[in-house]
Amino acid sequence: MIRSCELDIEILRERVVKPYRLSAEQEEAYVEWLQDRINMMRDEGVAENGHLQIHRNVMIKLSDLHQQLLASTKFPFYNGAYYKALPFIVEFRAKSEAEKRGIGEVESCFEMLYQVMMLRLHKQEITEQTMKALEPIQNFISLLANYKEKDDVGELKFD
Repeated sequence: MIRSCELDIEILRERVVKPYRLSAEQEEAYVEWLQDRINMMRDEGVAENGHLQIHRNVMIKLSDLHQQLLASTKFPFYNGAYYKALPFIVEFRAKSEAEKRGIGEVESCFEMLYQVMMLRLHKQEITEQTMKALEPIQNFISLLANYKEKDDVGELKFD
């Protein structure tokens, strides 16, 4: 999103921040957060492509948690959400050549959600096929995010 706005905080303010209609204080905090990310991208040499280290770390943690949840019999709703999303994940991964790029299933879901967000941001058409895939992938990632929050505060038990 930041790259699509050319790492320009004013473009981000107009295209990304303003549509949220935040209070002046919230807007300024969001703009400051975006500016911090721009600075980090430049500092880490990922202004053109790649991901910030903090984002790579989050993706590793999410992928590890995903594997733990799948391996456990205590989370049948999570497993169900994953298997409903799986055909769409497989299809997206094939089209995006995710395996060749070394990207796992969880990161592939985030890539798809990002691409849909960018289509919406640029007011471009989203195909019916993509819309059909969106709901199960959103549900799956939402559950994973909820379990991550619980895990972060020590409320998630696997035994």
